[in-house]
Amino acid sequence: MSFAAVDVIRAKRDGGELSDPQIDWVVDAYTRGEVADEQMSALAMAILLNGMTSREIATWTAAMIASGERMDLSSVPRPTVDKHSTGGVGDKITLPLVPLVAACGAAVPQLSGRGLGHTGGTLDKLESIPGWRARLSGAEYRAQLADLGAVICAAGDTLAPADRKLYALRDVTGTVEAIPLIASSIMSKKIAEGASALVLDVKVGSGAFMKSLPDARSLAETMVRLGHDHGVRTVALLTDMSTPLGRTAGNALEVTESVEVLAGGGPADVVALTVELAREMLAAVGLSDVDPALALADGRAMDVWRRMIAAQGGDPSAPLPVAPEVEVVRAEADGVVSRLDAYAVGVAAWRLGAGRARKEDPVSASAGVVMLRKPGEAVRAGEPVLELHTESADRIAGALEALAGALDIASEAPAVLPLTMERIDA
Repeated sequence: MSFAAVDVIRAKRDGGELSDPQIDWVVDAYTRGEVADEQMSALAMAILLNGMTSREIATWTAAMIASGERMDLSSVPRPTVDKHSTGGVGDKITLPLVPLVAACGAAVPQLSGRGLGHTGGTLDKLESIPGWRARLSGAEYRAQLADLGAVICAAGDTLAPADRKLYALRDVTGTVEAIPLIASSIMSKKIAEGASALVLDVKVGSGAFMKSLPDARSLAETMVRLGHDHGVRTVALLTDMSTPLGRTAGNALEVTESVEVLAGGGPADVVALTVELAREMLAAVGLSDVDPALALADGRAMDVWRRMIAAQGGDPSAPLPVAPEVEVVRAEADGVVSRLDAYAVGVAAWRLGAGRARKEDPVSASAGVVMLRKPGEAVRAGEPVLELHTESADRIAGALEALAGALDIASEAPAVLPLTMERIDA
């Protein structure tokens, strides 16, 4: 069945519901190039402004999945479970989490992406390890998953190609924030990759795409429903992203911190969220009797990490890139750090070279921000609170501009808020 693209655009522009055949056609026709970018841009804006019903979102997601292949992981001799984060600042959780869950008996088929704007990308972080490669063939992917239970790599071109094309368009047309399009983008890829269960980490706060709890809850509920509808056991945690995770934001810096976590150390917030997500993932595939905290403490997760990195050509013992330029930001007063804005830190890391404005832009492996003090910690005037790492000194001024007003020092410690705000499973 064929439709006129302009009729589909008008229907959504005027607040109507698109029929299943209309959605199936427009997603397929756009993927094939029959619907032009400017037409899909108009439809995406109409969806942003007028929303979609649950039925429309479900059909749109199914059409995105159907645009490519759905991977078959039935040959993997372990239960398969994946995790997805909606993105944040200092969010290196995937790096220690994948080997940790694998060390506990599950298999994690993690297809990851690259950073854009103020949020970091898992593949960018791992590519700071000498020799590591993001691209694996389907055969390599399945073999590593069966052998180690742990893979972090780039998605192949045949996985939800409609999403890859639409994602790039949304980024340049101001429609990234549309909840129906966010939900269908994430879930089409995650369902297509073939895992039997999925845990979602939906970030909330200044450093996240979802700034408010109601918006994050709406997104989480939509994605959980989509997962269940497609036979994937899905649960979501709403977690705080008003303050960066851990003490680093930047590629090699975050790898170093992740290895510290795998070695039994690391920042308390990173460890806590890694273990909490691991417990959710293991419970989703019937392994709730396994304690991931023990696998972190006894070195089993580190063993899987080293094997996983080596299997993809990386040297887990190689020194990571170090920035030649380091600027220290010092406290202006005595007191306790009461606020450190995640978005500002993310923009600073981006301006230092750790992020990109366009998908094709290169990133610096060594650039980023080290947070020597975080909320709740005491500091004296003149003491270092942040370090700015970069390959080029002329990037420092822009990073300092981004950080203006991002850090507050008060006489008393702020209230301690929970890292996990809500859990949604239906």
